[in-house]
Amino acid sequence: MNDQKGIPYDINTESQKDCILNHGAVGNGRVIALIAPTGAIEWLCLPCFDSPSVFARILDNEKGGTFRFLANQQEITGKLSYITNTNVLTTVFKHNNCIWELVDFAPRIPFGLTVQAPIEIVRLLRPVKGQPRISIDFDPRPDYARSQAKLIQTTNGLEILGGEAPLTLLTNAPIPYVLNKQEFILNQPIFFSLCYGHRTESPTLASITHSLELTIEGWRAWAKTCSLPSFAPVEVLRSALCLKLHVYNDTGAIIAAATTSIPEAMKSPRTWDYRYCWLRDAAFVVEALRRLGHLNEGEKFITFLRNVAESGTLQPLYSISGKQALPEEFLPNLTGFCGNGYVRIGNAAYMQKQNDLMGELILCLETLLSDPRIVFNDPEELFPLIERLVEDAIAAAPIPDTGIWEFRSMLRPYTFSRAMCWVAIHRGAILAHRFGRTNLAKRWEQIALSERQIVLERGYNSQLEMFSQVLDGEYPDAVNLLLPTLGIVDASDWRFINTVKNCKKILVKNDLILRYINLDDFGETTSAFTICSFWLAEALALMGNLEEAVELFQKLLSYANPVGLFSEDIDPQSGMLLGNFPQAYTHVGLINAAMTIGQLLELKSGKIQAWS
Repeated sequence: MNDQKGIPYDINTESQKDCILNHGAVGNGRVIALIAPTGAIEWLCLPCFDSPSVFARILDNEKGGTFRFLANQQEITGKLSYITNTNVLTTVFKHNNCIWELVDFAPRIPFGLTVQAPIEIVRLLRPVKGQPRISIDFDPRPDYARSQAKLIQTTNGLEILGGEAPLTLLTNAPIPYVLNKQEFILNQPIFFSLCYGHRTESPTLASITHSLELTIEGWRAWAKTCSLPSFAPVEVLRSALCLKLHVYNDTGAIIAAATTSIPEAMKSPRTWDYRYCWLRDAAFVVEALRRLGHLNEGEKFITFLRNVAESGTLQPLYSISGKQALPEEFLPNLTGFCGNGYVRIGNAAYMQKQNDLMGELILCLETLLSDPRIVFNDPEELFPLIERLVEDAIAAAPIPDTGIWEFRSMLRPYTFSRAMCWVAIHRGAILAHRFGRTNLAKRWEQIALSERQIVLERGYNSQLEMFSQVLDGEYPDAVNLLLPTLGIVDASDWRFINTVKNCKKILVKNDLILRYINLDDFGETTSAFTICSFWLAEALALMGNLEEAVELFQKLLSYANPVGLFSEDIDPQSGMLLGNFPQAYTHVGLINAAMTIGQLLELKSGKIQAWS
């Protein structure tokens, strides 16, 4: 990259292995790290999800920085897997008749009704067979590799300077081995604890092992409370565990993905920073987790929502602390994923007008307020926010917006945006009745009737036989596959059936569905947006095409990486995972599709009673 506009490098300069999103993710609600099958930490931001990176090898193989272990000066690819029902990773390596194991985790210690989640990543390296010769490549590159790290030896480890605040690496390995990348015989377990800030107490192997055991127990306790569907329960549980990693403990914000600038398509400037809280995406995550029996995440998100709502005009996304301004900036010092270039931090979508937002938030509030398992001390405190969202939806409904796909310059009357405005008004009226605001409810009901009529009459193109991307439009849009789940049209309605048929005909490539085919701000789209394919599977199930839905769902599962994680996009030609990773939205789609398919399969087979 040779200027501030992000001209991409030649993609052929990077090796093909660097283009594979085969990583696992570890975290605890305050930190997320991506671990490659080589055992390398290739992405880690500290102290928060949206802080500058310490390791960014995923965005620059040479300069990004990493933390890895070499055998005989070689990077060895091991077998990466999750310890069952946890977010703890193990990688088993075999080389020269030796076997060793690497365990990666972020401590998450049960503590009464909460958990203790320090800003810390722990690595435990253990010999299994033989005496492998190992060297440690600890190469932090603070501030997206824009700062030089200074490593200072301390009594029990290293202090790392050069970032916003010091980091501490504590270990039972000899410090010169770390500083000099000196090879040694691995004949006993060694640990590494990378912490943010200063650490006064030095861990021991026993305390590290105990922390690992408690973290495993804590994750498994959380997994036990998931109410899983009968269909694809293993994949749903992994998706739920993945979603939990995206929830920020401190504020209740939920990020869209752990990374920035993994491109939607190679050789493309479609690179975005997803380490922020999109209110829309967060509402979808809350509902997916609620359906699985997890409610704490929704309660915390409502607190976050109230805090940002009371700070001014609602915007589509915020930092995880609730900060409003997220200006975009290119980082020309990084070559980008697989040499793609266009590395960005910040996201200019925070300035956009997206009219669907009020609908998702009202849906989120209504489902949580209607759930008898949640006790609100004073539900009345939420009604001013409800009223504001509904009135905002009424005002926004006839005004063009940038839509759910965040077109940067294409303000249009998007059908889905108008449908979500109807959702906000319609569901808001239901809530108003519940809160005893009868006159307000009646007014909103009348407006909702009118809005629904507009969507059904102008959103459906009778000549093309489908709901179109915009009112009175001519192009399809995969987001309209969600219309039955909103209640605006039934899945058995001929208009929706026609829409599904034509979306399959026009948008599907190799069983994967594009969001749309019309040109956008960057030209033609080529990658499939993975959640849309799960939307299609769910739509087919709701229409009664269960066999086709199951077949599609199973095909989609084959695109998951080896540890069951999905990114945002898939290249329909190569099957390559693209887009930011792991993507919360995609895992929401998987959960919802599996839940719906599972319920309908049970009804079809009559297995709706106990013991069936």
